[in-house]
Parts: sequence; structure tokens; C-alpha cells
Amino acid sequence: MTHTDLHYQTLLEVGRRIQSRELSSEEVTGYMLQRIEKLQPTLHSYVTVMADKALADARSADREIAAGDARGPLHGVPIAVKDLLWTAGTVTTHGMPLNKGFVPREDATTVQRLRDAGAVILGKLQQTEGAFSSHHPDVTAPVNPWGSDLWSGVSSSGSGVATATGLCFGSLGTDTGGSIRFPSAANGVTGLKPTWGRVSRYGAFELAASLDHIGPITRSAADAAAVLGAIAGSDHNDPTASQQPVPDYLALMTRGVRGLRLGMDKAWAMENVDEPTRQAVSDALQVLRALGAEVREISFPAVEQVAGDWAMLVGAEAAYAHRDTYPQQASAYGPELAGLIDLGRSLDPLGYQAMLRRREDFTGEVHTLFETVDLVLAPVTPFAGATIEGIARIRGNPDQRVSRLRYTAPFDISGHPSITLPGGFTETGAPVGFQLIAGHFREDLLIRGGWAYQRATDWHRRHPESTP
Repeated sequence: MTHTDLHYQTLLEVGRRIQSRELSSEEVTGYMLQRIEKLQPTLHSYVTVMADKALADARSADREIAAGDARGPLHGVPIAVKDLLWTAGTVTTHGMPLNKGFVPREDATTVQRLRDAGAVILGKLQQTEGAFSSHHPDVTAPVNPWGSDLWSGVSSSGSGVATATGLCFGSLGTDTGGSIRFPSAANGVTGLKPTWGRVSRYGAFELAASLDHIGPITRSAADAAAVLGAIAGSDHNDPTASQQPVPDYLALMTRGVRGLRLGMDKAWAMENVDEPTRQAVSDALQVLRALGAEVREISFPAVEQVAGDWAMLVGAEAAYAHRDTYPQQASAYGPELAGLIDLGRSLDPLGYQAMLRRREDFTGEVHTLFETVDLVLAPVTPFAGATIEGIARIRGNPDQRVSRLRYTAPFDISGHPSITLPGGFTETGAPVGFQLIAGHFREDLLIRGGWAYQRATDWHRRHPESTP
């Protein structure tokens, strides 16, 4: 194939070319598999490449499209999924060598819905152990393509790296404390964490069930809209999946931000962050204002306490999720995940109830805020361009760890949706991201904001030079 830039086209662009029969899904899939084979030894973003199945599915998509039976924008497009989502007949490890023999008999609901939309699944993407904060000692972590010393984000590390380097046209990640947003910001891509309950969690290994969110990581807000539209909705296998109808996100997307109320708490969002982060947020504010958003100063609810509660809440739920294997097989666990579970198992019921009360109060305060604004602008992390060494130091400092979570974990605790967008670079060339947050089930507003911002800027079209 002579289309040397094909791998960096957006999901919607390559989908249109496949569905118009300018390209075949089979040739695009074969091209992507060759690219994976070339770059996987350096980037380590895949756990399992499903080459034979992907090519068979691509040929099937081509036959359906040729017969006039195109299913929608994902039909024939090669994407990939995080390795905690079940795939029938293919090992699903959850980032844990302990699960290397687990072969699901069925697909996760999200995977099945991608297949129903005609997407071609290239394979399973690497993640941290149990979707927590670090990779298992026996696992090679994915490499950030913007710099080998840079943090690739957790826990959907492979999803961020593969999407940024054109090893898939989009991916699925999960977010319990920032695990879609961290790798999206770190790798310069777009990530959408939906409202809790917007997307079924059936067939997904748990970290913490009441905080786990499944969503897309793509190279544009428009692509995220297409993927979310395919995977969202109620599910008889998951009673916590919302019954609310799924909007046509692509149809609503082009309404932009004119007239939307954009909330900004300057003290919370702009103080105690580094200069590249401050600049990205400030620039985003100006762009969105110029596009017609009505900027309003707000006072965001205090996040320090709930960010501090996050690890204990996750630990308690993780202890339950791993009850069949921990502590019985504790030697198979890495130190970070084992420490989290031990923390959860040590929790006293009175302390746990106090945290639940704080969670409910905080969620209510954020919900009330969205009666006065449509979107809130905030950083993803206080410091851009984090290095692997720097993150290792933070893990040993509880105060710094809570500080790093203050823009992400609160919205897993409250269940509010967020979109992460590329917004610039540090002086050393590391990507800088920011996020927009919306009210429950207002992903349409996030997508409108992301689409409008990306129409006016080109940060999302920058690609790492190390992987041409």
C-alpha cells in the first residue's frame, strides 16, 4: 500500500474510504498489522495481536459493504481494546500474569457492540496490573512515543500509545481514577470518559466497580463520538447500565459551543500547576470564548478530601473484586496492586461509611454546579510531561499522589463525564492535555466542545516524529 500516512488518518476518514470502497478493509487491516509488527518490539503497546481473526473480519466487512449493507461509520475500521475486556476465544489478562490462561467464552458487551457496528478488532492492548497504578514487574510497559523517558500514563497505557502511534484507528480504555485521561494527555490524543452507567461494564475485569468507566481513546473528538455511539446504552447483562436513550452524538456534534456556559475556577484550575499546563488551559479558554462560549467564573467544590479518599475506596472495591485470588495467591501479585488490596482490607466500616457520605455530598455539589454551567474547563494533571522517574517518586509520596489525582479522581467518584483534548507541548516536546467536564449524561456537550476546539486548533493532528 502506498498510502504512507494512512495510519494517522482519523477513524471517520478511513471509515469513509472503506465504506465508499476506495479502500478495502482487508488491505487497511493488513497494512495496520504490518505496522504493528514493525513497531511493537519498540513500543510494547499490544499484549495480543489477533491477526487471523482481524483479517477474517475485514474480509467479511468488505463483502457486506460491497452488498450495500454498510452498518455505519465504524464498519471495516481496525481498532483495538484494552486487555481487561473479554474477547471470546482470546486470552484476556487484565495486566496480570495470573490470568494468562483465562480465555473468555464470550465478548464483553462493549466488544460485541463494536463488532455489531462492523469494527475490526486488531488485538488487546497492554495495561497496568489490575488497571491500577503500575505495570506488573513481569510486564514490559508501553513506551511513550514522544520520549522514551516520558510516562505513558496509567492504566490504559497501551491504548494511549497505540492510538498516538497509528497502531489502531481508535481504542477502548477504562478510567477509575484517570486511566483514560492520563494516557490521553501523556500521548497527545483524545479520550472520553463517559458518565458512570452510560456504557455497560459487563465482561470487563473490575478494579473498583462503582468507579470503573469504559470509553474511547481516539485521535479526534469526532472519532470519540462515533465510538461512544456504538458502545453506549442499556444492557440486560449489566443492571447498572443506564436506560437513558443514546443520542446521535455525530449529529449533535457540529452545533459547536456558541451559547454554551463554560465554567472556570481560576484558583482551582490555574494555581499550583506548571506553566505549560497553565498555558494550555488559558489558551483553551480563549479559543472556546472566541468560538462563542459564554465564560463564567465559578467556585468549584473542594476536591482535596475526595481525592484523598479515592485510594481507600478503590482498595475496598478491589479487595472484593480479587477475593477469589487474594490473599490466597498473593505471591502472583505485584507490590502496588497488593498494597492497594491490603489497604482496602484494612478499612473499618465506620471510616468507609464516612467516605461514602463525603462521596454523596461531593457528587451532589458537582451536580448542582451544572445547573448554572454547561461545561467546566480544567487541567488533567498539575504537571505536564511527567517522566517515568518522576512518577516513581510520586508513588512514594502520599501528598504528591493525591495532588496528581485532584483533577481526575473526583469525577470518577462523582461519575461525571469528561473529555481530554490535546492542547499544546512543553518546551521539551511532551504533549499537554486539558479536559472539559459536563453534567451527568451530557457527553453530547463534551463532544460539541471538543469538535469545536479541534476545528479551530491543530494540536490533535500532531504526531510523534519517532514513529513516522
